[in-house]
Amino acid sequence: MSYGFLLDLALILLSTKLLGLATQRFQMPQVVGALLAGLFLGPAGLNILSETELLSQLSELGVIVLMFSAGMGTDIQELKNSGKAGFLVALLGVLVPLVMGTALAWGADRAGMVDCAGLLEDVFVGTVLTATSVSITVETLKEMGKLDTKAGNTILAAALIDDVLGLIALTLVSSVAGGDESLLTVVVKILLFFVFAFAVGWGAKGLFCRMMEQQHERNLRRYPVLAFVLCLLMAYCAERFFGVADITGAYAAGLAISCTPKASYIQSKYEPLGYLLLTPVFFAGIGINVRLTGMNAGLALFSALLLAVSVISKLAGCGWGARLCGFSGRESVQVGAGMVCRGEVALIVANRGLAMGVLSPSLMTPVIITVVGGTILTPILLKLAFRGQPASMGRSGSLTDRYSKTEQLDIVSARLLEKDREMMGKNKERT
Repeated sequence: MSYGFLLDLALILLSTKLLGLATQRFQMPQVVGALLAGLFLGPAGLNILSETELLSQLSELGVIVLMFSAGMGTDIQELKNSGKAGFLVALLGVLVPLVMGTALAWGADRAGMVDCAGLLEDVFVGTVLTATSVSITVETLKEMGKLDTKAGNTILAAALIDDVLGLIALTLVSSVAGGDESLLTVVVKILLFFVFAFAVGWGAKGLFCRMMEQQHERNLRRYPVLAFVLCLLMAYCAERFFGVADITGAYAAGLAISCTPKASYIQSKYEPLGYLLLTPVFFAGIGINVRLTGMNAGLALFSALLLAVSVISKLAGCGWGARLCGFSGRESVQVGAGMVCRGEVALIVANRGLAMGVLSPSLMTPVIITVVGGTILTPILLKLAFRGQPASMGRSGSLTDRYSKTEQLDIVSARLLEKDREMMGKNKERT
């Protein structure tokens, strides 16, 4: 048995953390650092690491946990209460990038810039652009004191719906790509999956609630274990029986858990699992799989155009949706700018396409350039959009509070552990 995988994991974890801290100093999320670490260590850089079966399996488990956590973090009640503005911004924020991205890939293929395998790959490029990640937007708005503005709350509400709509688009495209079945068969299987997911989710919610009523606050550790079992089973069933992406099953499982009284507790137990191992391996693995040998003038031009379309499509789509809901021109631009960042969501979608053979390996480079470029541009666009506008005076909402709660829980937990350690020390001194 070879133990080289231990060194590989050590290098990945160390490099992703160091580069993550470095990118954070430039107001970019640590996921960009993890991505760059994979690029540096992989064949595109120093060629120290290459894809192995273990890294591939850990990466797949990592994306499942990411989507499971995203599902647990989705407040279904907030989706219901987001209103017309949140829904319309999210809907147009998905449709416009989908159409523009597909058109760009189709045109680039005809112009000889890239070599796409057909219309399905063109559509998948558009599907990648539907994604939205608001982590960098939230940090930027918090820094500027604009998170609890009308535009800020609309961005947060739209981001929740955007995740669901984007996942539906991914499910449809990946299901069509999964075989030679007719479109009608694919749609029927997708509908059956959602019926299955609803039934299993409803049953799981009832089971968890009954267990919690009987056990009260005892044996809390069993809930995260059972929740993870549900996640893995639904991910397996989605792929095996319905031809739907496993991450869709994981997200559906997360939604079911989010409706239980212990949702926040269960979710908190998966953050260390993702943070310590699975998330760094997943994003570094994407960088390791990148090959720059095929980069030429055409692909470089396509990368620049894809970045431009990714920005323009969100500004136009989300801004148009906000405008139709009565927002001012400036507020519409602010909403559009806040939805520009793709981040980890686009990487998850692109990696899924790569694994299925729908997305060519050569197109991963433009996708990564788009993700990194959008991450850099989002704070700049937001600061320009909000320039001259005074900071809000402490008005808050449930969505704003939910995004602030995570880091507060970390601080409170650390303080409680420190207090416990001090009390234990004092008790030892007395005895």
